[in-house]
This record gives sequence, C-alpha cells and structure tokens, in this order.
Amino acid sequence: MAPMEHKTAPLDPGVLDLIRNERQKALSPREWQFRLRGYGYAVKKVDGAQVLTQLTTGEEMGTLPLEFS
Repeated sequence: MAPMEHKTAPLDPGVLDLIRNERQKALSPREWQFRLRGYGYAVKKVDGAQVLTQLTTGEEMGTLPLEFS
C-alpha cells in the first residue's frame, strides 16, 4: 500500500538540493537524519509520508519526495 499524501507547501529548491546532497553522502538513513540535524532540520513521519521540519520549532517545511523513503 502506498503512503498517503501529506499536504504541505513544496520544499524550497535550495533546501531540497541540500537534503539530496546530504543523503548521497550518508551511509544510512539514520546517518542522513543525524547530518540534517546539524543544519537545523528533522524528518518525521506523518500519515506515512516523510515531512521535513525545523528542528527548533517543529514547523513543517514540506513533504519529502518518495526518493527519500
């Protein structure tokens, strides 16, 4: 069963590039999420989708594309 769509604003292209680059450098999803925390971001699951949030406020920034699942 495919994950449900979570409605958030599209991610800023610059932020998406940063996240993609950090994912390519990381050896595992856990390391990738650790690396993102260094930039002030966190990833949480909402309705089966991965949502990028600001670490300090918890504000949702946007749903990550399926390539990050």
